[in-house]
Amino acid sequence: MYFKRQIDAVLQEWVKASAHKPLLLRGARQVGKSSTIDHLGKSFKHYICINFERNPEFKTVFQHNLDIKRITAQISAMTGIPVIPQETLIFFDEIQNCLDAIMSLRFFYEEFPQLHVIAAGSLLEFALREIPTYGVGRIHSLMMRPMSFDEFAEACGHSSLLEIRNSASPSNPLPPHIHNKFIDIFRTYMMVGGMPESVVKWISTGDYLQCQSVQDDIIVTYEDDFSKYKKKVNPQLLRATFRSAALQITQKFTYSKVGGGYKAEKVREALELLSLAGLIIQAVHSDCNGLPLGSEADLGIRKVLILDPGIQLRLMNMSLGNNTEITKQILTTTAADLVNKGALAEMIAGLELLQNKPPHQRHELFYWVRKQKNSESEVDYVEPHHGIQVPIEVKAGTQGGMKSLWIMMREKKLIQGFRCSLENFGKIQYKDYEDNETIRNVSIVPLYSISQINNFNFDNEHENF
Repeated sequence: MYFKRQIDAVLQEWVKASAHKPLLLRGARQVGKSSTIDHLGKSFKHYICINFERNPEFKTVFQHNLDIKRITAQISAMTGIPVIPQETLIFFDEIQNCLDAIMSLRFFYEEFPQLHVIAAGSLLEFALREIPTYGVGRIHSLMMRPMSFDEFAEACGHSSLLEIRNSASPSNPLPPHIHNKFIDIFRTYMMVGGMPESVVKWISTGDYLQCQSVQDDIIVTYEDDFSKYKKKVNPQLLRATFRSAALQITQKFTYSKVGGGYKAEKVREALELLSLAGLIIQAVHSDCNGLPLGSEADLGIRKVLILDPGIQLRLMNMSLGNNTEITKQILTTTAADLVNKGALAEMIAGLELLQNKPPHQRHELFYWVRKQKNSESEVDYVEPHHGIQVPIEVKAGTQGGMKSLWIMMREKKLIQGFRCSLENFGKIQYKDYEDNETIRNVSIVPLYSISQINNFNFDNEHENF
């Protein structure tokens, strides 16, 4: 069972190009890399998939030299499939198990640019660190993450609802019954998450417990990989840091909370390795005095997100012993009380911001913290938006003040912002009497519509305020 992914369109553009660089598909284990390329392979007359984990004998093809004509001839002979430019797609899966194959990618571009070649692998980032140069400028990377809310909703058969939603805006809210339907879909997404295997299980069974079993297996697989990350890092430390990250989501990450008596520098290294593997995402504080936000980033102040909401909930269950109360809140409470402390909603919002960016580079998340003593404020995310920086405040339900948002907008002289919650689309206008009666405008965008944020133009949205 294959579900449409946003990256499919990018892959099709690559296919149509007359000459193209080999693709390196990067991302955490089990986010759907292999199935996506297998699906793409069906559009070719000939498709060769070489998995270096299952078929290690292919490693010998890349030994001695990296003559591409020889390599393709041997691959064709060993698979019985012809290698023909524009007609054959070669997919090197689990390529991290063959460093020589990674090195060969640059030569495919130089010597055989008409041939379509894609590579992917688990823990690929660690393998790339071992290679002094693997063809920068001659290989094109694409980043892949778990399924976004939109991908999940489409897989569940809600394409027509998504079309209706995409026509809505802060100036044009959804009909209440459509809005409520999306809240129900969002509840399910919180539980099932976006790992493709979990989504398949949900669609085939409609059973949350079976989805949780899949998620548990994925977590075990991730933790089994820890011994492969780096020889000098204790797998138990990696496990403890991973579990602690799940309990500290959207908080400033505190090394001492990992426990076990580990030194801060060791926990920091473990955190970086988990980030490199794609299991956690870091959001870094920026002073936010202008773009680019990264120019004023402070790596000493950061919070962490787990790569997927379903995985996050299972990690909490494993660490706390039981998360049935959280599950009950997600499935039964009103939208206003959907997630008690809002941490899961804030995490999903951050993931959605990343998942709906172009996959051509590794994007970053930033947030803002006011560091004045006894006067701390925090805005959940700050994003570049049509050439300006825009603050984004996340609320789990339909209520809650926005004191921090107003403070940041005043201090940074911003007049536009977003509030993401489970409210319907809408607008808030605030006359700031402390700043020469400046009018500040906030667009309300539901959590289930974060993918559409870049489609909203403030000038148009607020022209009738």
